[in-house]
Amino acid sequence: MPLIDLSPGSREGRRENRPIGGMAVPVMRSPRPEAQGLLKKTFNGLGSLLTGMRITFRYVSHPSTGVTRQYPENRATLKMTPRYRARLLFLYEADGWHRCTGCKICEKACPNTSIIITTQKGEASTKTEIERYTWRLDTCTFCNACVQACPHDAITFDGAFENSVYDRRLLVYNLNTYAGPHAALAEKIEDPEARAASRVPVGRYEGPLPLEGTPMDGLPALKPGEDPQP
Repeated sequence: MPLIDLSPGSREGRRENRPIGGMAVPVMRSPRPEAQGLLKKTFNGLGSLLTGMRITFRYVSHPSTGVTRQYPENRATLKMTPRYRARLLFLYEADGWHRCTGCKICEKACPNTSIIITTQKGEASTKTEIERYTWRLDTCTFCNACVQACPHDAITFDGAFENSVYDRRLLVYNLNTYAGPHAALAEKIEDPEARAASRVPVGRYEGPLPLEGTPMDGLPALKPGEDPQP
């Protein structure tokens, strides 16, 4: 086995076989660190300090290039990076119809059951429609699996990160603003009155949610007369 220099200052180690668990396992012995005098240590320390402070000095002399954001003073102009995920949203067409067909693929793709979809049979279209699309922000891991799985581009994440509340039950709510057909299905309803009637408004906290007296995993129901906001 070739030996490698282990003298002070050497950057090499020594390869050798050692018996471990009854087997010869190849290992590498670490080299010894190079001994430094006080003067050399001082110069190396100063050089390292100046290298670390170079970026700080740059920001002091050129404040506009700084990456530190003065939040919340800059709340009106603060923009998160495009890939930042904070809140799941329904996407709507220009005329207000959503794209969700109620296929529940996103619900199946969610790794921790943060999406709960209930559907109904439409009266005007006789097809499956969304009744409630409930999202649990309190358990969501923002993995984006639901957005990637959706075949109709009906949902997306945005960068609205200010979602703090005093009661976790406020983090469970409906994403859809109405119960009814999606945009493509609504176009097939010829009668304008029947099309308009097929869109039934849905409140943010309406339905079987903790704020309406329905408990969920790790989330107790709201007691009668209890205010979720202290």
